[in-house]
Amino acid sequence: MKLIIATPSPYARKVRVIMREKNINFEEIIDVPWNTDTLTLGINPLGKIPILLRDGHEPLFDSKVIVQFLDKYKQKPLFYPKDPDENISARLVETVAEGICDSIVLLFLENSRNETLRSKTWIKRQEKKIIEGVKYLSNNLQEKKYFVGNFFNIADVSVFTCLEYLDLRFSKFKWRDRYQNLVSYWLIHKNRQSFIETKPVAQVIEPLDN
Repeated sequence: MKLIIATPSPYARKVRVIMREKNINFEEIIDVPWNTDTLTLGINPLGKIPILLRDGHEPLFDSKVIVQFLDKYKQKPLFYPKDPDENISARLVETVAEGICDSIVLLFLENSRNETLRSKTWIKRQEKKIIEGVKYLSNNLQEKKYFVGNFFNIADVSVFTCLEYLDLRFSKFKWRDRYQNLVSYWLIHKNRQSFIETKPVAQVIEPLDN
């Protein structure tokens, strides 16, 4: 299998982490989906990563779809909990973490525009989503080691990648100064090998049209 990724992407990182946790052999192909020569064209109609390429099968895209496939492809360890209530709770945390990342991406793109064209209202709206989203995660976590249940699952992968994406793209939001329980959580998991091997790295993108 081959996985098309972008090195800063929290969405691709989720899949990269889980494939390592499941000990699945695969090749990473680095792409910059914002650039005109992106590999995504003709593979994913939405032009997004990650994309999982499988010999003899249609490509899979969207991190949620890929992780669900991986849980079926190799069930141990399982990342979407079997228990129905825990499954819903984990998916809810995943959704909030991804929503925060969505707003970070939108902020990054808006701030990449000519300053005279930036919308202050739009920027404030995305910043509010991030602030409220991280507050929700902190309240949900309380003082637990894992977000849902008593094992490492999709909720934890989603939140950890989200927090480090905040550090990369929205560092002015000092989440470590606001939420000590998230700091303690990050410290517990930061030395996990799958996280160490997939730390986000910024890429150079072509100038956006103003």
